[in-house]
Amino acid sequence: MTAMLAGFTDTAVRFEGFAARLAAEEDFDPNDVTPGVVGFIVTFLIAIVVVLLIIDMVRRIRRTNYRAEVRERLAAEAAARDDELGAGDGQAVDAGEAPGPGADAPARPDEPGEAGPAEGPTGR
Repeated sequence: MTAMLAGFTDTAVRFEGFAARLAAEEDFDPNDVTPGVVGFIVTFLIAIVVVLLIIDMVRRIRRTNYRAEVRERLAAEAAARDDELGAGDGQAVDAGEAPGPGADAPARPDEPGEAGPAEGPTGR
């Protein structure tokens, strides 16, 4: 443990000496520590990427909102159409109920003798 402390203090003393030498130098050029052209190009490219990501995100959010709006309109139209069909004969028909007597049920092609498209050469 004391060896580790001794190594730490030795490193700290070296760093202090190095910092003192750097501070004593009079030939400090601020252009040597600026990012320069490469830093500007990298920053500019990152800014372009961020702007493109924001534009893409806005497009995706707008598309999602538009799809939800279209689904709501379609659901409202289907509900209005169901209300019209149910109110037309005075009876409401649920999806699980069979139609009442006298209602025109669509022909089922899987029953023999009913009208339906022929499937293959044997008519099945």
